[in-house]
Amino acid sequence: MKRVVDLLLALTAALVFGVPVLLLAALVRLTSPGPALYWSDRVGRNNRIFKMPKFRSMRVGTPALATHLLADPKVHLTPVGSFLRQSSLDELPQLWSILVGDMSFVGPRPALFNQYDLIERRTRFGVHALVPGLTGWAQINGRDELPIPDKVKLDVEYLQRQSLWFDMRIVWLTFVKVLRRDGVSH
Repeated sequence: MKRVVDLLLALTAALVFGVPVLLLAALVRLTSPGPALYWSDRVGRNNRIFKMPKFRSMRVGTPALATHLLADPKVHLTPVGSFLRQSSLDELPQLWSILVGDMSFVGPRPALFNQYDLIERRTRFGVHALVPGLTGWAQINGRDELPIPDKVKLDVEYLQRQSLWFDMRIVWLTFVKVLRRDGVSH
């Protein structure tokens, strides 16, 4: 059932956001050299690596690290990068990942391929068996500000509580948090 809901929501969102996605892609290309999309190697279900698209908010050549590990992330932002990240519009291309089944609307956020500590903890607690999400329980309870042990604890809670109603609650709370720009550190 979850996959059917994901497909219906992703198709609807793709239709609604089709024109804004094209405008954002043009904005990224016009304000900095390089492609509009950045394809990030991410860890999916059962620790399988997949390519996750995002609008490019960082300059070409930025190291493939979690943003909090960069010495000064602001130095690497494109002219529209901060806006894209704070508004979460950089995430819109992930509708593609949902359509092809690499992601769901709700689940633990996919780790970067080199976030070994996060991957190991998720595997230890069985979270790796979940399809990663565009948003998740940890996302709405701290986002960029959460230390890894706390993030994994929330991922485990999601694993234990997952249901259609819980997913709907998380989607609603995500919408509220995005409007408020809660938990965005850059």
